Amino acid sequence: QVQLVESGGGLVQAGGSLRLSCAASGRTFSNYAMGWFRQAPGKEREFVAAISWSGGITSYADSVKGRFTISRVNAKNTVYLQMNSLKPEDTAVYYCAADPSYSGSFPNRYDYWGQGTQVTVSS
Repeated sequence: QVQLVESGGGLVQAGGSLRLSCAASGRTFSNYAMGWFRQAPGKEREFVAAISWSGGITSYADSVKGRFTISRVNAKNTVYLQMNSLKPEDTAVYYCAADPSYSGSFPNRYDYWGQGTQVTVSS
């Protein structure tokens, strides 16, 4: 089992920044690739970003490329999502997830999920 707890969400104006954190406990964090997903009201959960177990491989949704950065510190069992130049359409609940392989954008391949943190971007 891997337990994931997100933090860092909040209310920010358009153009602002937030950094989300996801703290992991349980099984060895460095054995898992990690991903961030988001879900807006009335919409399906969508992929945001993913990072390999070592941090050497990352991928992003086109909608966030160039604005968001995923990173991890295995010594701290934590993965981050730095979000810059936020837009109202980034408003959603953001979830982190753990994947025993590197599945990138496929949510069904992630084994463990956090409870989510709300990000609201005002215009």
